[in-house]
Amino acid sequence: METVSFGYSDVSPEEKTERVGAVFRNVASRYDLMNDAMSGGMHRLWKDRFVRRVKPRAGEAILDMAGGTGDIAFRHARSGAQVTVADINPAMLEVGMERAKKRGIHGLIWAEQNAETLSFGDREFDAYTIAFGIRNVTDIPAALREAHRVLKRGGRFFCLEFSTNQWPGFAEAYDAYSHRLVPKLGKLLANDEDSYRYLIESIRRFPDMPSFERMIAEAGFVRTNVEPILGGLVAIHSGWKI
Repeated sequence: METVSFGYSDVSPEEKTERVGAVFRNVASRYDLMNDAMSGGMHRLWKDRFVRRVKPRAGEAILDMAGGTGDIAFRHARSGAQVTVADINPAMLEVGMERAKKRGIHGLIWAEQNAETLSFGDREFDAYTIAFGIRNVTDIPAALREAHRVLKRGGRFFCLEFSTNQWPGFAEAYDAYSHRLVPKLGKLLANDEDSYRYLIESIRRFPDMPSFERMIAEAGFVRTNVEPILGGLVAIHSGWKI
């Protein structure tokens, strides 16, 4: 039987999809708290840097996948781009729509979508972005192929994701922090140790930077690039469709 990783466990693809859905239903209302715990509060700076690399422009059509709570979409929208926020999890989308309403952000399109089987037509978007979402996808190669399909020729793909830190000392320190403290913070702050443990374990099972860059190229993208942040604790991956 085919299996995929769910944290440190190997499960069927169907079970992973369901279990990941349950994790994000649990953390949706405290999504910022989760990101603060996992990044030491630095995720906001990383997202700012990510969007600067994307360079959204007025009039562009941008698909932000796994973007339910709006963190990346709100940043894109400042440029005047037409942003579609897609997420497989309705609970995450509900949080994002409520946040947009409170902030007075209008004009975003919200769509419940599976990254592996998007309902959009071919060559609809100028840019495809996904931040801290690709490692939770059950079939990552399928999601990358779909990203390539829905992009216009000349379109760009950008992914922000936790990766494998390469700095001696720092890697061990973050590993200890994440495995020992983050699940405990999840229990203390959100009464949800298991979800936070999965999110940390999923980072360890995600391909390293060179391997993921190859996967992006295999999906059809060219001029692929990876930009490590903090020695690869986080990385910005990119590629172009020609």
